[in-house]
Amino acid sequence: MAPDQLKIRLDFYETTVVAHFCDNGVISTRVVSARDVAMALLGETNLISGLLPRETLCWGPGQIALWVEPRVWPIALMTEPFKPPRRMRLPMPGLIFVCRPGQPPYVYAAKKRPHDMQAIVYYAPLFNTYKDGRTCAGTHKYPDKLEDIPKSFFISFFTPAADTTNRSTKYPDNLLKLWEELDGKTKYPYDDLVPMCRLQAIFGKRSGLSNRLVENLPVYEPGDLEDE
Repeated sequence: MAPDQLKIRLDFYETTVVAHFCDNGVISTRVVSARDVAMALLGETNLISGLLPRETLCWGPGQIALWVEPRVWPIALMTEPFKPPRRMRLPMPGLIFVCRPGQPPYVYAAKKRPHDMQAIVYYAPLFNTYKDGRTCAGTHKYPDKLEDIPKSFFISFFTPAADTTNRSTKYPDNLLKLWEELDGKTKYPYDDLVPMCRLQAIFGKRSGLSNRLVENLPVYEPGDLEDE
């Protein structure tokens, strides 16, 4: 077998990418765009996603954003260790689940199904959810099938864990009061949602190469975002 021929060598500096082109022993060098390098490599990559759930909003490397229509969810809330959970039936707004197989999702709320990446996203009025939308799995095991993750999230036990402040306009410091008020009702009060950011911010900043947290996620005050 003939030895493989070196054609191009790339050197990545802090702000520059330099390409060295080898042609019959003659080497030429020039600065190239990192974007052009990425696009050239992607030309050799099959990015077909395969069949996606019908509720899919958008997808990126290793993750899919699913839209879940407003509905009433049966919920079990553990308020005290070693005691039976409180059983509630809570109306929830439309929810966006950013999912990876077998991993706890990120969850956000919306007043309607987003139609573009500039749609307003709201904090999910849920326990087990952190400020950036990340959820706490505890001992709960999530399925590999992405479309099953939202249901799996709601059948897990909720606890007064994570940061639950500013999830409600009416009860900014007590999410449990909101849940108690909603228990048994059929519709969520959309005026009570607290705006967070745009869909692009929550989906575009998350790397598909790891499960690291969203960094530098912009946080908005209620008056900063124009209502939909």
